[in-house]
Parts: sequence; structure tokens; C-alpha cells
Amino acid sequence: MVDEVEQLSAVIGGLLDRGFWALSDAEVVDTLRAVSTQIDRLAVAQAALVREVDARALHVSGGSTSVATFLRDHLSISVRTGHRLAALGRLFDHRPGLPDAVGAGRATIEQAAAIGGALADLPSDVGDVVRDKAEAMLLDHADRFEPALLHRLGERVLEHVAPEVAEAALKVKLEADDRRGQVGRQLTLTPGRDGRTRLSGWLDTEAAALVTAAIDPLARPVPGVAGDPDLRTPAQRRADALAEVCRLALASGELPDCGGERPQLTVTVPYDPLTRQLGAGQLDTGGVLSPATVRRIACDAELIPAVLGTDSAVLDLGRSRRLFVGSARRALVLRDRGCAFPGCDRPPRWCHAHHMRRWTHGGKTDVRNGVLLCGHHHRLIHHSDWSVRPGADGRPEFIPPACVDPARRPMRNLYHRRT
Repeated sequence: MVDEVEQLSAVIGGLLDRGFWALSDAEVVDTLRAVSTQIDRLAVAQAALVREVDARALHVSGGSTSVATFLRDHLSISVRTGHRLAALGRLFDHRPGLPDAVGAGRATIEQAAAIGGALADLPSDVGDVVRDKAEAMLLDHADRFEPALLHRLGERVLEHVAPEVAEAALKVKLEADDRRGQVGRQLTLTPGRDGRTRLSGWLDTEAAALVTAAIDPLARPVPGVAGDPDLRTPAQRRADALAEVCRLALASGELPDCGGERPQLTVTVPYDPLTRQLGAGQLDTGGVLSPATVRRIACDAELIPAVLGTDSAVLDLGRSRRLFVGSARRALVLRDRGCAFPGCDRPPRWCHAHHMRRWTHGGKTDVRNGVLLCGHHHRLIHHSDWSVRPGADGRPEFIPPACVDPARRPMRNLYHRRT
């Protein structure tokens, strides 16, 4: 058999010596398909040989700790690849119809592995007749579906070949998933050293649906002026949406008390009366915020002024007070009808109240100095060259940076005027 493989090697060597550049487009595709088919057929032979190594325990007599390490030492492959080959060999030994299908060109080696995985996931009490039907059905679809889709089809194959078994198996699976979801639910916030916090965890199916329903409306792209695309990635939009949901929950006043007080975020900020400048903010969680971020939070937050001495001792702790509440916020809602940034359609309940002239710079808390902005555009105003000012009629108008409009002509939101 080794001589036959050597003959095959000579054929492959001749193929490699050819110049593929001379082939036509159709010949490139046809040759690629033919080569891939032969590679898969060789992979079947390789899996069968690996199965012989496993069955004869050659790894034991050779002093290896496993079949995978034996293959690593003899084939110079990774242990991970060795494990995959050993599993493939056992699968083909147990389900001979799969390697036969690959050898006949009815399926690729990856498709056969995907089908084998789907069959292995079937309930243990499913009989051989049902498994054979499932295998035949999946092989019939191999000419239309790639491996991942075949595996997904395999997750529902019982519904087609044994509906009565599928119903009982689904009930058992859902009950097990519920128990696993309840026991395994967790949420972890791990502060990093680079200004970020890592959020990780697991939710049960119901909780995941609730979170998804809450953040999906807030995570959609928000077009900029003149239809400019939202440059945030989907992951960034979801992160912003989760924070926005928490802001809405805090603003609702419906959360339970924490230590006898309504939930709030406390930021301690040093203030230099000589330069009238805010320093970095210290959160009650230990995190540090830039002065620009502190000013943005202060636009529409419950503020607890704390005057600190030189040794950070609290000299005076003022009463908490909320900006733009009651009639003042209602007036902003009636005037702006939502986020006032040009082109934004987000409703008032998603918006913060922003001081056009900063409160820390003497700006007053009145309707003429206020504007409703969604979280995305609130950050944009604080951290970019965009600016906002009251127009002649008291409505907010936005001054774009020169990269958007070299003339920097004032712009307004026309969307809410139409609704």
C-alpha cells in the first residue's frame, strides 16, 4: 500500500510542477473542485489509518500518552489536530455511511464531521433506525448546505424523521436548559487599568430576551447630518444602549432604595477657584472620569456638591438637586419634541437635558439655555467640534465643524417639526 501512495505522490508532484496560470477560468474552478474532492478522499483514508492506530493501541506501545500525542510525534501536527483526527476516525468507524459518502463525492469531509456531530447530539435513547434515517436525510441535503447549516439542520432533524420522539426530546431539553440557565446565571464587572471595565456573564433565555428587547431599539444606527453613517460598530452601539437603559431606569425613580436613598451616581470633583477649572472626577465606585465627562454628566444629573479641604476632608456637603425637572423639562419636551440634533428622531424619554452654556461656566437653568439631546449626540457635543446655541427664536441651532460644512452654517432638527 505504501508503494501505491508513492505512485500517488508522483502524480501530485507532476501536478505541482504545472503552471496554473495557463488555465482558463473554468479550468481553474474545475481543477480546484477535483483537487478538493481527492483531498477529502485522502482524508477518509487518513482517518481510517488513525482509527487503526487507536484500535491497535499503537500509542501505548510507542510510549505516547494518547493517540493525539502519538500523531503529533509522528506527523508533526498539533495535539488539537490529532484529537480531531482521532475523533473523526472513531466517527467513521461507527457510522460507515459517512466515509462512503465522502469517497463517492456526495459530501465533503467537513460536512461528514458536521453530520456526525449532529447525530451524536441526538437523545441517547433514539434507536438505530431513527439515526439511520437522520443520517440519510442530512446526506441528501449535503449538496445544498455547507457544514454549519447542515449541523443546524441536524438540530431539527428529529422533527422530520421521528416527530413523536422530537416532542419528548424537546421537552426534556428545555427543562434541562432552564435548570442550567438558572444555576449558571451570572454577571461580572471587572475594572481594567485602561479606563474600561470588562462585562461578562451568562443569562437564562428569558432574561436574555428581556435585555435584547430593551437594548435593540437603542442600539440601531443613528445617522448623522446629511445622512452620514453612524461610525460606531454594532458592539459599541450595544454597549451604549445598555448604558442608556440604565440611565432611563435611574431617571424613572422606580428603582428600590439603596441604603435608604434613591439610587444615584456620586462624583467627587476637585475645583480650583483660581483657574475656575474642574479636575478629574472620582466615582463612588473608585473609577476616574475626565473633566469633560464630568461636565457632560452634570448637564442632567442629580448633583451632590461636596467641598473638600486640602486633605480631602469634607468641609461642606450640599443638598442634592436635579436640573431641568418638572415644568422646566416639560417646556424643553414641548419645544424640542425629542433629540434636537439635526436628523435625529429619538424621543424625549431617551434624552438628557444639556446646558448650551455650561452650568459650570455660569449658564442658567432655564429653557432658553437648555436643549434635549440623546446620549449619542450628548457625547458628540461634549467631545467634538460641534457646538449648540440658542437661535433668534430661542430654538437650538447647531454649528457643525468645518469638516462637515466649511462655512459652519447653523443647522436645526427638522424631523420633529414634521411629526
